Amino acid sequence: MIYDFVVCGGGTAGCVVAARLAEDPSVKVLVIEAGQHNENLENAHMVGGWSQLFDKETDWNVISEPRPAVNNRQVKLSRGKFLGGCSGCNGTLCVRGSKKDFDDWNLEGWSGDEFWKYMSKAETFHDKPWFNVSKESHGYDGLLHTEPHDLAPISNLLLESMQSKGLPYDCDMFSHGNNPHGCGHSTRTVHQGIRTTGADFVTDKNRRDNIHLMLQTHVDKVIVEQDANGELRAAGIRAVGPDGAVVEVKAAKEVVLAAGAYCSPNILNRSGIGAGKELEKHGITTIVDLPGVGKNLMDHLRLGTNSNFARRCQIVFMFYETDKPGITNDHLVYHGDSFGKTYALWKDEKKGFLSTFPFGAFAFARLDERLADSSVWTSAPREPGRDPMGLTPSQPNIEFFTTECYGGPKQFDQFPGDGKHAFSIIAELFSPRSRGTVALHSSDPTAAPLVDCNYLADPLDVEVLAEACRFGNEIVMQGAGTKDIVKGSWPSDLVHHRYTTREEWIPYVRDNATTCYHASGTCAMGETSNPNAVVDNKLRVRGIKGLRVADCSIMPTLNGGHTQMPAYGIGEKAADLIKETWLRT
Repeated sequence: MIYDFVVCGGGTAGCVVAARLAEDPSVKVLVIEAGQHNENLENAHMVGGWSQLFDKETDWNVISEPRPAVNNRQVKLSRGKFLGGCSGCNGTLCVRGSKKDFDDWNLEGWSGDEFWKYMSKAETFHDKPWFNVSKESHGYDGLLHTEPHDLAPISNLLLESMQSKGLPYDCDMFSHGNNPHGCGHSTRTVHQGIRTTGADFVTDKNRRDNIHLMLQTHVDKVIVEQDANGELRAAGIRAVGPDGAVVEVKAAKEVVLAAGAYCSPNILNRSGIGAGKELEKHGITTIVDLPGVGKNLMDHLRLGTNSNFARRCQIVFMFYETDKPGITNDHLVYHGDSFGKTYALWKDEKKGFLSTFPFGAFAFARLDERLADSSVWTSAPREPGRDPMGLTPSQPNIEFFTTECYGGPKQFDQFPGDGKHAFSIIAELFSPRSRGTVALHSSDPTAAPLVDCNYLADPLDVEVLAEACRFGNEIVMQGAGTKDIVKGSWPSDLVHHRYTTREEWIPYVRDNATTCYHASGTCAMGETSNPNAVVDNKLRVRGIKGLRVADCSIMPTLNGGHTQMPAYGIGEKAADLIKETWLRT
């Protein structure tokens, strides 16, 4: 089989790349996806069904290595294993970050202003009458449909509390990216009660005859050959089909890896492109020695240094109980026979609780003043104009977001029954200082990656995240909208609602920090002078012609936000870079 372009990975970015390349009807594009088609996965279309895609064949089922900084816990790193990938099971959030996040990459063509346009290119935004939109920050012609989320009463109360604690209201601040300290709304990848995903770019009304999907097929390696000039070139791929049969596909023009931050580096590794000493352990011959492959892992459990290869982040849930009925959405899903009615409403009308993701209000915050009494913070080294995390005053230290009912990762399973009501505020740390790695368990292409997240290894990360939790608790317990409605922590055996010092929060952080599913950075982009760079600013893999990486693994530092919109932007940008090379008209 011969195609012009072979895209390895049918997730968020890979589907965008394929769709845009196939706009030229003269080319043939193959998308290889390890999982199944999403068309019959109800929980990938029903927004509220997201968690039912985990811990089964629709999940890569990656689990982090235990680390002492998180009390030797292992964290479940669920990733979507089906067409559309994580865009089919994420929180639907469009939190772009700050333009300075991308300016800091200091790479030609990737400034904040330039990259903002690519994120917007993917989008068709649908407004609502109550939403004060930043019109110039959105796109209106893309294949990804987005809209604002109508808040439950608890979220409006939390917005009131945030404002009373010094976070001014700025409705669409998570789209325009110019405000590091305020509260507002995150738009969502939902429209008319249905989740919109990367798969929408290559299916249904957007399906094209020159795109071929090869599903339930694991990419083993890139086939590398020497061209007539003696240079190494990606000639195609070798993969393993659902029946175990080996498949080889030729790429007349390019191979594009879009398998995500866990799988793209390991495809490179199995291809002999990686750190030579590590490849030797698995009997793999080194073709190009690239020590940066699989390094610099970032993941909101985000950790990083001031260098160009270093940002990550961590989140902590803080749940509270209220005895005021009707302000959370628990009664729509946990009380009596409510779930059956809720499900029927979505099936019949695409409305109700299951047509949305239960996140509510959002905020960014700077913590400079709150950390002024911290010796860990004040004694830490910093570059001129930046704080110890490497951030300027125009970039937030943390994000707060809230839930409109009880729920989150699988460990949060003590659901409030009849007469019980709960909600949470979540603290997410930007630009911490520790970072992790992705490596091979073995040379088996179907094996899950070996992921060492190295969470909270640096004391400064713990210090700042603990302060974020303290601030979040103050918002709930002292804020004007919520101070009189909180009964206590949920579940009731926790007492975090009583914590007042940073020191009290540190053990809670180590015991409860979890991932935000924003893995990135493991095939980082950089200048040719950077020995740890895996791809250049055109996304070309060093030392191999005709091979690019196009997913969040190319991010040298992680944006202070969420990775969904950057993933779409990377796909759009990658397609234009490829077109510049091959499809000039």
